[in-house]
Amino acid sequence: MRFTAVLLVLCALPLLSDDGAAGDWPSWRGPNRDDISTETGLLKQWPEGGPKKLWTSKDAGLGYSGVSVVGDMLYTMGADGTTPESKEFVIALNVKTGEKIWQTNIGPFLENGWGGGPRSTPAVADGLLVAIGGKGDVVCLSVTDGAEKWRASFTELGGAIPSWGYCESALIDGDKVLVTPGGANGTVACFNLKTGEKLWQSTEITVNAHYSSILPVDHFGKRQYIQLTESKVFGIDGDGKLLWQQDFPGRVAVIPTPIYKDGSVYVTAGYGVGCMMINVTADNKVEKIYENKVMKNHHGGVVLIGDFIYGHSDATGMVCQNLMTGEQVWSDDKKNGSKGAVACADGMLYCLEEESGDCFLVEATSAGYKEVSRFKMDPQTTQRNPQGRIWTHPVIANGKLYLRDQDVVSCYEITP
Repeated sequence: MRFTAVLLVLCALPLLSDDGAAGDWPSWRGPNRDDISTETGLLKQWPEGGPKKLWTSKDAGLGYSGVSVVGDMLYTMGADGTTPESKEFVIALNVKTGEKIWQTNIGPFLENGWGGGPRSTPAVADGLLVAIGGKGDVVCLSVTDGAEKWRASFTELGGAIPSWGYCESALIDGDKVLVTPGGANGTVACFNLKTGEKLWQSTEITVNAHYSSILPVDHFGKRQYIQLTESKVFGIDGDGKLLWQQDFPGRVAVIPTPIYKDGSVYVTAGYGVGCMMINVTADNKVEKIYENKVMKNHHGGVVLIGDFIYGHSDATGMVCQNLMTGEQVWSDDKKNGSKGAVACADGMLYCLEEESGDCFLVEATSAGYKEVSRFKMDPQTTQRNPQGRIWTHPVIANGKLYLRDQDVVSCYEITP
């Protein structure tokens, strides 16, 4: 088995919090959980050898957590070793220098055969940060100094730790924190951001958690939250009431954040599963539109630009798929190795290949695969598990590109 980081995205949602400037990246997959930056005026082509590297830090520790960037601070998670006594932590770096500002232990080390340490990305809003450890510790910290404000435990909520640990990234939506412990007490739980008080669990849906992160949407003027597990994709309202559900044939590991557009919900997974799109009406009736194997996104995610989905599909390579019809528009015929992660900014796809560490810039167009530039991430870690890869997603924030490989985080200038 391999660690999977499958993922799906939403297009054109309102911002989830008021923290930071327009170019900030305050949580998993960015402000709209779609891996799409709203920034413009970025480089359309990189110099030979890649964009200018501003700094490299080797303080992030072991793990595959993504980075969140708000103002002058970068936040991520790691582990300080590989022994039973090791701890997982949240770390804050200065985005201008890479200097460590603070570090706070949050729970015990998660160990597995594809590389231990946390996979979750911190969520930042209103001067607070919420992180989820691999064993299900949910911790709220001050962004100023890392002081702990409150904590909860997925196991105390009735959850069972999945094979690769809890990989979900918490959702902060206004004054709520939504997470997915899974289990008989309720698949989704909701807390008050400021106090940590548990507000509810979704008792009408009680399937186990897999590796997905919750997607907030405004569905015909009403707020709801969409989540994907190994067996179902479903929507709940702001009180945890089940609104709709659809069976999904997940296998081994499912980690997608569903895509939502105008009532259409799209999900994908690897291990031969493929993709599916359903339509959810204003009164929450569900109709399956298609299910096929054009996009079998094992990990690294997909992005939705207009009506086209871009991402790596197992055994096919980089693929462009028509969202509405499900048809393949083009593929790169596996020109770029096994697979990788993708994000988008200013009409360009930022792709990171998991084996080589090559980062390449591709036009986000349905007209065909058009690579513009590439460079190799350097340095890379010397601490990666032999079975691990570069699985952390690229992040674009405030004119900078951030790449992570375990303990190594590098920052690049991508403005002219």
